[in-house]
Formats: sequence, structure tokens, C-alpha cells
Amino acid sequence: MSSSDDVARSHPVDAAIGLSDRQRLQAFAFGGLVLVLMNFSAPSGGMIDIPVTFFLKNRMHLRSNELAVFKLWIGLPLIVGFLFGFLRDRWSPFGGGDRAHLLVFGVVTALIYGVMALAAPTYAVFLGGLFIATMAFRMVSSAAYGITNTLAQKHAVSGQMSSVISIGAALPDLISFIGGGLLSQTLEGQGAAAAARVLFFCAGGLMLAIALLGIVGPKWVFAEARDHQPAAHPLADLKRIARHWPIYPAMLIQLLWQFAPATGTVLQYHIVDHLHATDAQWGAWQGIFFGSFLPVYALYGWLSQKVALRPLLWFGFALAVFQMAPLLLVHDAVGALIAAVPMGILGSIAQAALVDLVIRSAPRGCQGMMMMLFQAFYFFSVRAGDLLGTWIYDKHGGFIPTVVVTIIVYVLILPVILLVPAHLTATKDGQRIAAR
Repeated sequence: MSSSDDVARSHPVDAAIGLSDRQRLQAFAFGGLVLVLMNFSAPSGGMIDIPVTFFLKNRMHLRSNELAVFKLWIGLPLIVGFLFGFLRDRWSPFGGGDRAHLLVFGVVTALIYGVMALAAPTYAVFLGGLFIATMAFRMVSSAAYGITNTLAQKHAVSGQMSSVISIGAALPDLISFIGGGLLSQTLEGQGAAAAARVLFFCAGGLMLAIALLGIVGPKWVFAEARDHQPAAHPLADLKRIARHWPIYPAMLIQLLWQFAPATGTVLQYHIVDHLHATDAQWGAWQGIFFGSFLPVYALYGWLSQKVALRPLLWFGFALAVFQMAPLLLVHDAVGALIAAVPMGILGSIAQAALVDLVIRSAPRGCQGMMMMLFQAFYFFSVRAGDLLGTWIYDKHGGFIPTVVVTIIVYVLILPVILLVPAHLTATKDGQRIAAR
């Protein structure tokens, strides 16, 4: 359990400290733009992930479990992403804070993409290049999420910022998964080298745009995001985080929520091999699924100002238990595309409420690490679920058993909500969170 002092330092002291309407708009617009560009160009994102995974599946004939292992290797920097967040919270390159993180590591990631664009598209190039690019990219995302988390905490707008963060992830998914599915068919053909060159040059250009935002972004936003520089020894700060009880229920919910054996690689193989979808239809399924989150994410920004977080958590995860059920009712690719809409809607409130909770749970001065820890749990759980799911799918009955396991895991989330400290979820946006 954390001390009362730690809890007090973890939450905003005033309801909406000094944010004018203009500043609020700037904060949401800047944070949203950085997140959109970042999620378009992420090494693990749809624009890159779908073409690469289909290239490995169709051109190199990797089995589902072999592809899951490939994703696990390139995802290792994601699983230890909290280390990059910890580095962001404590280190200011050239004294420039988050502005320098965006500039320096945006350029570094762009250069890595440039090298990959000039190399032949092989297993080794994809594995080594994406692994290195992911490490540099983690510093960019640590800065971006650290900025948004800190502003949300200080000005009691965690629900609205959750909407910005969630939309900033879902909008690129909508576009890049559809585009990635189309591009993957080109990457499999005779023009594979040219297609890969275009793919990685585009991703590199987006990273340069992020670096530019590090230069021209609002000065007050960067200043607000770096209002607390830890003076304690790193081990002391880690000890403070480890004793901070509010992070544990949030992380446990994240582990269970992302551990979905019926999604990821299993779902890709099921839709393509058994429902006879094309690469483009699989990309379209992903785009429709994540796109279905968007209107509810926007609604959540309004709901968070009217309803306290706790009922939103309960309602969201009660709906999410049934998220995978529509797939049990379809028998072809078109049916799967239709099912993607209710599946996205059923999971959207839960996702937005969980991000809201994580923002509120972060210890003061450790916002970057908290968001990267949240994402590390995401990637660890996704990859673990992927490995279990592909094992079940290949050797123990195919797709339906993976759906059953996923639903059981989602049910287990509900009792974990009881462990969330009541004071964290008792308020709406704009209300002070009481220190305990």
C-alpha cells in the first residue's frame, strides 16, 4: 500500500487548474495529433504489421505459432517499455525535456525506417529492423503519453484525455489496417521490394513530422508536462512506485483484458484460411473493428463529465464479456466484416474507462513510466494470449475453444474492479480526486 503522501502526490490538487478554453483545445489538439502520427508509424501498427505478417505467412509459409514467435521477438522492447518510460521521467536530453525526446528519437526512428526501405524485404531485415526501430520508438511514445497523462492529471480531465488517447490509437488503426491489407497484396507480388520501400519511407516521413512537432509544439504544454523532476535516487523512485497500490488493480485488469487467445494471429488465420477472406478483407476487418470504437470514444469524453468513473468501468466491462460472441455466429468473410462492428462497440467503453483509470492511478512524476508500464502489460498479455491461442488453434480444436477461453478471462475482470480504490473512481471530469 502507498503512503498517504504518495497518494496525495498522485492526483490533481485542484479541479481544473488554470486551463483556459484555448489551452484546453491546444492540449487536446497537440496531444491528439502527436498520437495519431505516432500510431500510424508504429513498428507494431497496422500500416507496417499487416504487410509484414502476410509476407511472412504467405511468402515464407510461417505457421501461426511461428508467426506468433516472430511477433514476440520484435515485441520484446514493448514488453519492457516501462524502462523507456522511466528513462523519460528522469532524463532530459540536452535539457530539452519531452521536446527533445520527440525530436531526437523521432529522427532516429525515421533513419532506421530509411535503412529498412533500402534493404531487401527478408525475414532477417524485418526481424532486426523492427526490433531496433521499436526501441527508438518507445522513447517517442513515452514522451507523448507522458505529456498527455500529466496534463490530464493536473487539470482533472482524465476522461476527456482518455478519449483523445483512444481516438489517437483507433483512427490510425481504421485507416492503416485497411491500407495495410491492400499493401500486403502488393508486398507478396513481384514488386515486393518496391512496396517495402514505399512502406518504410512513408513511416519514416511520419516520424520526421513528429520530430517537427517537437520543435513547433506549444511551449506551455511541454513546460506543464515537466513540472516535476524526481530528485530521489532511481531505486528510491522505483520503490515508491512499487508501493503505490492504485496501479495494481489497473494493471491486473489490463493483463486480463488483453489476454485474448481468440484474437491476433488466431483470428487472422481463422478469417483468412477458414472463412476464405483475402488479405485486404482481413485489413478491412481490423479497420472496421477499430473504427467502430471511434464514436463511442467520442461519447466517452462527454460521459466522463456527467458520470463518475466507477459505473463506467462496471458497465463497460460487463458489455465487454460478450465482445467475441458475434464471431461464433458467422460462417464467411462478409459475415466476419459485419460482426466487427458490434465487437468494436461492445469493447469501446471498457477500453476508454480503463485508460481513464490508468491516468488517475499514476504516481506524480512517473506518468511516462506508468503509461509505458500499461503498454508493456498490453504487449506482454497480447503476446502471451497469442502464443496460447495459436497452440490451442493448431493442436486442440481450432477457433471455438479459443473464444471460450477468451470469454472466461473477460469474466474474471469484473471482480478485479472491486479492488480499485473507491476514491479514484468516485469523481467525474472536472472534480477533485480526494487524497487518501
